[in-house]
Amino acid sequence: MLKRVLIVDDHPVMAKATQMILEQIENIQVIGIAASGKSCLEMTLLHKPDMIMLDYNLPDQFGSSVAKQIKDISPNTHIVIFTGIDVSDLYNQLIELGVSGIISKESSERVIQNMIRCIMDGYTMIPLSLYRGMRLMNNLPAQEALLTKDEIQIMTLVVRGSTQEQVANEIFVSKRSVDNYLKKIYAKLGVKSRVQAIEKFIQSSYYTDSDKSG
Repeated sequence: MLKRVLIVDDHPVMAKATQMILEQIENIQVIGIAASGKSCLEMTLLHKPDMIMLDYNLPDQFGSSVAKQIKDISPNTHIVIFTGIDVSDLYNQLIELGVSGIISKESSERVIQNMIRCIMDGYTMIPLSLYRGMRLMNNLPAQEALLTKDEIQIMTLVVRGSTQEQVANEIFVSKRSVDNYLKKIYAKLGVKSRVQAIEKFIQSSYYTDSDKSG
């Protein structure tokens, strides 16, 4: 049976490359490409695709937010988070949202195609390194945002009023890298703005008494 797939990626070259990889799989038909979360939801409502290849970093929404809305519109649609950034810290959250798979854009064509075939057969595929760490992941409180040491440092600087440029200079990375860090932090904290992130971070256990006095 023919399976209809929607690709969601705001990078045209990457979207076309993904299309070429998918169309090599028997019984797969790419029905369209969406460049934003809004466009994805409109096309999902119209076509109810069997699968959506969903980039996590979209210009208007995070992939987690889009995934939740997709499931509200079309519960039976498989969602594959297809991303160029490390979202391993978000696996529990994404699985709870009902995604069927998570895979890096750096994966080989064969690995990507194997993932799609597995999902269409009712299975999924995860890296061995992640599989071996799943027991540890499952023992962590689901409601707690797992910020890394770098992310905690960045948010501490943001709380103190540092601009993104100042944060970049402080931790010796590019301003673009800080922007990517913040997007990931916002997703983990479940917020959409700098103000909301600051408020939630201050209320968290990551923000210590020494931070408050500093």
